Amino acid sequence: MTILYYDCFAGISGDMNLGAMVDLGVPPDHLEAELGKLKLDGYSLRISKGEKNGISGTKVDVELKEAKHSHHHRRGFNDIKNLIENSELDKKIKEYSIRIFRKLAEAEAKIHNKTIEEIHFHEVGAVDSIVDIVGAAICFHYLKPDKIMASSVEVGGGFVKCEHGIFPVPAPATAELLAGTPIKSGAVNTETTTPT
Repeated sequence: MTILYYDCFAGISGDMNLGAMVDLGVPPDHLEAELGKLKLDGYSLRISKGEKNGISGTKVDVELKEAKHSHHHRRGFNDIKNLIENSELDKKIKEYSIRIFRKLAEAEAKIHNKTIEEIHFHEVGAVDSIVDIVGAAICFHYLKPDKIMASSVEVGGGFVKCEHGIFPVPAPATAELLAGTPIKSGAVNTETTTPT
């Protein structure tokens, strides 16, 4: 049995996850080629090796090419679902990606007292978040773990600015997604875990 274990002592985010997946053996060329099947413009991946405190790791950054693809670009759940469904990605990657976005839509809908059809994603709808989430599904499909597990999740501390104002960490969508999950907070005074 192959277990993919996330040690989230410093939180978790889309870019952190993609870097870890590349370190686990997902070829960067494979990740980029699969993401190309999305037919999503306006970004490029920058994948680099680095070292921090004597430990090496891979950093994956989604670099936006056009200002119109900012963190404030709005997309509805159905827009994202259609983008994924109309891609040339493997059926399982599509299903997993849509399932993740549905969970995000349900979390956003709950905190804003709306239906998922009324939700327009803010940070989550941005190009970089779509790449992070679909990229994760691509990596899981490539690695094929039998089980995915995680430690308690460090969420950080302080405050974060969202579209609807300034909120304590974890941000509302993150808190909703982590409901029932063991978390830790306050190791640092910044947001260390994001919805993506």
